[in-house]
Amino acid sequence: MNTSTSETGFSSKPVRTRFAPSPTGYLHLGGARTALFSWAYARHFGGSFVLRIEDTDLKRSTPEAIHAIINSMNWLGLHYDEGPFYQMQRIDRYHEVIAQMLREGTAYYCYSSPEEIEIMRRNKVLAGEKPRYDGTWRPEIGKTLPSEPADRKPVVRFKNPLDGTVSWNDLVKGSITISNSEMDDLVIARADTTPTYNFCVAVDDLDMQITHVIRGDDHVNNTPRQINILNALGVEIPSYGHLPMILDSNGEKLSKRRNTVSVMKFSEQGYLPEAILNYLARLGWGYRNQEIFDMGQFCKLFNLNSISKSSAQFNDEKLSWVNKHYIKISNDERLATIVKPLMEKIGANFTIDTPDLPKVINLMKKRASTINEIVMGAMFFYCQPELDLRLLSKYLTQEIKLPLTKFLGHCSNIDWNKENLALTIKNLLVEYQLKMSKIAIPLRLIATGQLETPAIDTIFELLGRETVIARLTPYLK
Repeated sequence: MNTSTSETGFSSKPVRTRFAPSPTGYLHLGGARTALFSWAYARHFGGSFVLRIEDTDLKRSTPEAIHAIINSMNWLGLHYDEGPFYQMQRIDRYHEVIAQMLREGTAYYCYSSPEEIEIMRRNKVLAGEKPRYDGTWRPEIGKTLPSEPADRKPVVRFKNPLDGTVSWNDLVKGSITISNSEMDDLVIARADTTPTYNFCVAVDDLDMQITHVIRGDDHVNNTPRQINILNALGVEIPSYGHLPMILDSNGEKLSKRRNTVSVMKFSEQGYLPEAILNYLARLGWGYRNQEIFDMGQFCKLFNLNSISKSSAQFNDEKLSWVNKHYIKISNDERLATIVKPLMEKIGANFTIDTPDLPKVINLMKKRASTINEIVMGAMFFYCQPELDLRLLSKYLTQEIKLPLTKFLGHCSNIDWNKENLALTIKNLLVEYQLKMSKIAIPLRLIATGQLETPAIDTIFELLGRETVIARLTPYLK
């Protein structure tokens, strides 16, 4: 039997996509890109995006992982229209479909023990064949089955077609054909009656009326099995698109041992969600030479035809560049809500007398590639900086103390704004015939504890007269 699906299937129905992670850990970059592309495809066609938690692996699935996945989706702004649906809450439905398939003869009970299955597979290998179940309990016309052992609970196997092929026009990879002879009679229910992964996925896609399955290409081998199950149930087959994997900068598959791959780790490292989404959108997909997309633009332009068939390569520098762009254009008040609790956590003290945080952020964000750089760069505005006295002694020479002390005296008298501060410093440079760095570096070190900051006059204006005087006095009097 030859079966096929085409990308025009479901053309008369509203588009429905799904993201279906297994809750065995955090949401990683590859999963986030799959979720993004599925979400964008649904948005492009005005369809629905479904979140499904595939939690039938009871040994590895955890509530903490479920929370981490949903938290990551919310942080990214990939809001689902339906769900989350949990497979373990649908067990009765799976049993109902299994009973139907047993009645219709598309599934059967198998009493072979694990030891017998292992011997079957070993014998196949010795014969130079693919290791697979030999069909001992598969019912066929004219075949006499063995006697059912009374002390053994059976599994339920899907009666996979023995000949023909399964073909589909993959929306990313193009035409794919798999011979039915390559596939085993899949176990769809274990001896304890727990349904198995490929069976649950097929039933879920049927019940949730999924029209387009967009997922990683590690699922290509699962697709013909799921198509055959859906064909056995006599229903329409979704369109499938399999995304190539993401490689690291060395051309190797992203690994949590070598790379940052957790979405929320990027949050902890100071990346904005819109930067992560924009960067993931360009991993394997593109529109002309455009690099920056807001999600409205992306959904409008997105299609699966433009996805590369080759693996995409992750680049930390490119992600930092994208993040720097979004920090630069972000609203200062919004950034303040992100930055303030992080600063308070490491000792920042916000009072009515300290500088307005959005103004500080407006100054610091122009140089920052991450939120964390803003946090660390802005701390001296809200707590006493720690000074490197050895470094300070290098720049605060006896020669320089005199003009700096004179500057400190002017601080009490001038109108406090950056223009007057700049003019005061300029006059001292002329009077003492000094370069700007000779005065600016020690002033910056004493007041901020840092060698590099934005312009010293702007920094001092925000710090305020009293704070500047208080910080300079112990070193200049």
